[in-house]
Amino acid sequence: MSRVYLDHNATTPLRAEARAAMIAAMDQVGNPSSVHAEGRAAKAIVETARGQLAEALGAQGADIIFTSGATEAAALALAGRGLQASPLEHEAVMGWVDPALPVVAGRVQVEDPVLSVVQLANSETGIVQELPAGLAVSDITQGFGKCAFSYAWAGVGQVFLSAHKFGGPKGVGALVVPQGFDVRAQMRGGGQEMGRRSGTENVIAIAGFGAAAEATQRDLASGIWDRVAHLRNILEKAIEDSAPDTIFIGRDVPRLPNTSCFVAPGWKGETQVMAMDLAGFAVSAGSACSSGKVKASAVFQALGYDDELARCALRVSLGPETTKEEVLAFAESWIRKRTSRRAA
Repeated sequence: MSRVYLDHNATTPLRAEARAAMIAAMDQVGNPSSVHAEGRAAKAIVETARGQLAEALGAQGADIIFTSGATEAAALALAGRGLQASPLEHEAVMGWVDPALPVVAGRVQVEDPVLSVVQLANSETGIVQELPAGLAVSDITQGFGKCAFSYAWAGVGQVFLSAHKFGGPKGVGALVVPQGFDVRAQMRGGGQEMGRRSGTENVIAIAGFGAAAEATQRDLASGIWDRVAHLRNILEKAIEDSAPDTIFIGRDVPRLPNTSCFVAPGWKGETQVMAMDLAGFAVSAGSACSSGKVKASAVFQALGYDDELARCALRVSLGPETTKEEVLAFAESWIRKRTSRRAA
């Protein structure tokens, strides 16, 4: 079997729809801020993508600001606002907030939604949160496209996301805000994106972003993630049957259909990642942005795991193209390596 990619929460393969849209956009020479025909054609590509994203998000009537990714969008949403969040948030959020919100049994406890930030889904564990009405900001980067979400009915002030988590290109994201909402620009220049984010728009990446967002809704409607969840459950049962001391994080609360995060006591996550990489499987010990760091994940610590167990976590994240054969091959290889390690 050729290499098997099981790290979709880190980044996803580029979708065919996104690739086609990007190739078409490459032939457009104009600057979207130019008023001549070529410029208007480039601007039309950007606005088409904005409309596709608005439709997919249920955000018609809101303002969508294109950025270089979710990290920049988080800065636009959070800088200078003094909001609170839990330690479960991605580091792109943690640099701007007070991590004062407690976590009980995997659920973030929110007292004042207007002053709070809560992620839709956690990238490391897959745990999905219930967003309280009136919430100030939500990072929907990991959840969008895998679970139902509508900006219109969520009741959240601002949300942000990144295209490469659902089949779009890397290096492009968006912040969604109520129409006319005052966003403090972090980059000054030509006043693009309604004066909220200067810099010539990345027309090619934005085209792929819009096409990928549109395609995610077809996936949700088709029930493809139910099939992925079934494969995830097959994986976990195979591991549990052979290694009953394995701890599956978030198994008793709602989580993303594609994500399995588990702890193998006594076997460091980094070592597991290297062993499985050599065996031909791409997996992760946690968020791609925090990999390689010596300290244990703050997410696992917030969920009540001590440092030793937190360092023994592995994340396997499936995609729509993942097959049962690949899942079973991974489980067999992981079990074999753990068994041989214990016997050594």
